[in-house]
Amino acid sequence: MYAQHPQQQQNALTQSKGSDAKYQNQALYARVGGSAAGSGAASGSYGAAPGAGNAAGTAGVPVSSNAGGQAMADGDSEALYQLMVELFSATNREQALAELSRRRDQNPDLGVALWNAYGVMTILYQEIIAIYPLLNPPALTMSVSNRVCNSLALLQLVATHEQTRMQLLKANVPQLLYPFLSTTSKVKQYDNLRLTSLGVIGALVKYDNREVISFFVVTEFLPLCLKIMDIGSELCKVVATFIFQKIIIDDGGFQYVTSNPKRLHTVLVILNNVVNQMVTMPSGRLLKSVTKCLIRLADNQEAKEKMQEGLSEHLRDSTFAHVLAEDVSYRRLIYQLLVKLS
Repeated sequence: MYAQHPQQQQNALTQSKGSDAKYQNQALYARVGGSAAGSGAASGSYGAAPGAGNAAGTAGVPVSSNAGGQAMADGDSEALYQLMVELFSATNREQALAELSRRRDQNPDLGVALWNAYGVMTILYQEIIAIYPLLNPPALTMSVSNRVCNSLALLQLVATHEQTRMQLLKANVPQLLYPFLSTTSKVKQYDNLRLTSLGVIGALVKYDNREVISFFVVTEFLPLCLKIMDIGSELCKVVATFIFQKIIIDDGGFQYVTSNPKRLHTVLVILNNVVNQMVTMPSGRLLKSVTKCLIRLADNQEAKEKMQEGLSEHLRDSTFAHVLAEDVSYRRLIYQLLVKLS
């Protein structure tokens, strides 16, 4: 799909010959569109989106062959390393992405290997950026969507690992996913794209890091998140609401949402919409996430007063009685919310 630089392909192929050369080569750093970089991931300034024309260079992501080789050095991981090499072949890349995604649970350090292996992150960025023209007007096929979702699943590994999580964030890589989150088509290929993109962001926010939350506040992720909570599929709503919950648990995220009356009003309206939409098809997971969000927002006096007046009646009456009967933890959450609003 993409023509790789001949020297880049040669480097990757050379690394695959013999374990000594593979795992002990001096680390090579490359930045597409720029000069050779020093070791470590370069930090991008929050709020500056990576350029679509040259993702890795603009995002400032150096990649090396040495650390990735060490992370993948033992046992069955040899096959995963060979699949990483095959990413440099335009012919084999789609299959290699699918197979790496399928095997992503086999090695806990695969995310580190992907981040550090020479040229691999650049390939993942290319895969993501290449489908931007297919987003509007909608022209995405299921096969192309699956291919990009495999790339996003690998990005999620990088986002999950403690050694690479903050480097991915500081390189502004999550912003490459925002165009996917802004799509509105409800056909499966676009829904899968949104869900997998949310999975990457969910992996970043789940560890309650203030710097991570600040990134998503500053880069205007919240409007995208709220839109998906309002009009997305059930699974997308569940993940988006979880992310929103994590953002407002943080004091900075909470202050951002509650300090602006218009923003706070919008948030409360959308949370009420989510509840009302579940009347015909309840989701225990989603109900619990929404209730946790409301409990947290009730810590703000203005939000508390608005909820006392306008909280969805479905949370007060017997609409979700069967969920209450089956889930003790949800009963406790509803009780906590109603007591807090009394």
